[in-house]
Amino acid sequence: MGYRQCELVHAGPYFSKEVKKKRQQKSALLDLSGVHQINGTWMGSTTIPCTYMPSEGFTQQALSWSVERDYSTSTILRRDDSGDHILLSRFRDRVSVPKHSPGNVSLLIENLEIPDSGHYTCQVIWRSKNNSLITKEVTTMVKVVKVAVTKPVIVAGERGLTVPAGARTSLSCVASGSPPISYRWFRSSPGGKARLLGHQAELAWDSAQPSDSGTYHCEAQGRAGAARQSDAVQLTVTEPLYEVAFHSTADVTGLEADVEASVKCLHKETNSKTETSNDTFNMKDGIHGSVCTRKDPEYENLVSAMESEYEIERI
Repeated sequence: MGYRQCELVHAGPYFSKEVKKKRQQKSALLDLSGVHQINGTWMGSTTIPCTYMPSEGFTQQALSWSVERDYSTSTILRRDDSGDHILLSRFRDRVSVPKHSPGNVSLLIENLEIPDSGHYTCQVIWRSKNNSLITKEVTTMVKVVKVAVTKPVIVAGERGLTVPAGARTSLSCVASGSPPISYRWFRSSPGGKARLLGHQAELAWDSAQPSDSGTYHCEAQGRAGAARQSDAVQLTVTEPLYEVAFHSTADVTGLEADVEASVKCLHKETNSKTETSNDTFNMKDGIHGSVCTRKDPEYENLVSAMESEYEIERI
């Protein structure tokens, strides 16, 4: 009877490297991403980023946000299977974490106060399929500062600064800084004195008229610093153009004296695809030419133009 000799080769270093590599790959997938420092605007809002790449086989077990200030650490928010719990009263109704965005556990803080400055730590705990726990955390320094309002900029509506009469248009005053920001609109008047128009961020016209043409500027003021004034802009509202036309030459030729003929004056707005209503006049043949009459004095210039361009032929 023969014997066989088996030799066991120790493969520990190879397997240990592979296992370590796989663990490192899984660990890298669960690394938290954040930033070292962010500045928040006093009375504004800011989001402290904390994200990770969800990994198959790992389930988020718990989340907590804490803040360290003056050598004291307090837990702000804790999330578990029962929901989100705000544990620090001064942050109640001011902080939140996305609920339906896997891998995003960033902290939103609203109505920032100066005492909100500090070191914020995001900690996430995952549970694997074999019930082992992995804990990671990232810390961000938050500094809340008072920001003076910036110089405002005037933004015109879709039609720009030149619009036809009757069009809807607007001017918006845009500035940034510690909220709330108040606005004032002015229009330059003869003699250099500006007239106050309103206190809204937007100056709007439902139906701009030529009389609205002028020079406008706005002011913005926040909680910190003095009011800032924008550069002035020139708004131009153009007059509508009118056109006079005859239906045919037969309407105004071959007329006996004292015979009236119907003439149609078409009136169009510039830059508009819609033609307005037509006005009908009476054209009366006279010894010295034709006369287009209408009681509205607005058409007197049109009548003069017709008299100079059209002449009724006598038989």
